[in-house]
Amino acid sequence: MLPGLHHITAFAGDPRRNLDFYTRFLGLKLVKRTVNFDDPATYHFYFGDATGKPGTLLTFFPWPTAPAGRKGSGQAAGVSFTIPQNGVDHWRDRARESAVPHRELGWRFDQTFFTVMDPEGLEIELLATAAPSRDPAIVGLNSVTLAEANPGRTEDFLCGVLGACPAARQDDRSRLMLRDLSNTPIDIVAAPGAPRAKLSKGMVHHIAFRVADEAEQNRWQERLTAAGVRVTRVIDRQYFRSIYFREPGGVLFEIATDGPGFLIDEPVEALGESLRLPSWLEPIRESVERRLPPL
Repeated sequence: MLPGLHHITAFAGDPRRNLDFYTRFLGLKLVKRTVNFDDPATYHFYFGDATGKPGTLLTFFPWPTAPAGRKGSGQAAGVSFTIPQNGVDHWRDRARESAVPHRELGWRFDQTFFTVMDPEGLEIELLATAAPSRDPAIVGLNSVTLAEANPGRTEDFLCGVLGACPAARQDDRSRLMLRDLSNTPIDIVAAPGAPRAKLSKGMVHHIAFRVADEAEQNRWQERLTAAGVRVTRVIDRQYFRSIYFREPGGVLFEIATDGPGFLIDEPVEALGESLRLPSWLEPIRESVERRLPPL
C-alpha cells in the first residue's frame, strides 16, 4: 500500500520569480536549495512545510531559457494543494490584490477549489477540503490529475498495480483513491484527441509517491518488475531514495522513501538558506556555483 504523495516536481523558468511566487505569494517554505543531480548547472528548489515533510513538497527545476511546454495527453496536469474550507476567500482576495492570474471558483466532486497560475502558467489548484482554521495557509498536497489519451488503460494500471480503487466519475473525469490513510485522490481526465504533451517550463515533470523506508521501496520495485513494468534501480537523492517508472500513458512516477529527510545537512532554522550539494559534487563546488544563475 502506498501511503500517499511524497512530492511533485515541475519545470520553472526564472529561478528568482519561482522563489518569489512560492515563498512570498503562496507562503511555502524553501526547505532545500540544491541542484539537479543529473544536471548540476540547474537549481533544484524544494518547497513545503516548515520541515519539508513528505506530502507537502513541490519541487522545481528552473530553466531560464527553456521554451514553454505544450499541454496534451500523457501529462500530469497541474498541482493541487489542500487549504482550509474557510480559506477560499482569503486566497481569492490575495490573488486579486497581487494581480496573480487566476480563475473564479470551481466545484468538483462537491469540493470547492480556486486556481492560480504561477509565473510560467503552471496551474495551482487550492482545494478547500481541510477543516476550517484561522490560518488559511496551504496544508499540503491534495491530489493528482492525469490527462490521458487512453484513460481506461491508465485506470487499469493504477488499480491493478498501484492498488488504487475507483471512487467517482464526473463528465470526462474519473476519480480513483489510493487505499491509504489519507485516501489520496488520483483523477484521470480523458483527452483522446489531444496532441502528446511536450514537457518544458510551466509543466509537471513527475509525481512521487511515498513509502516509509527502503525495505518497502524494494518490495514495490519487485512488484512492479513482476507486473512487467520497467523500473529503475534505487537512486540516491540525498534526502530520500527513489525508483522511477512510467504508467501506460507515459506520465513519469517515482516512489520515494520518507527519509533521511532535509535535516541531515541543515538545522531546521537554516533550511533553504544556502546551496547544499551532495558529497560527490562538493569537490567542484566553485565550478557548480559559477554555472548557476545568481539569486
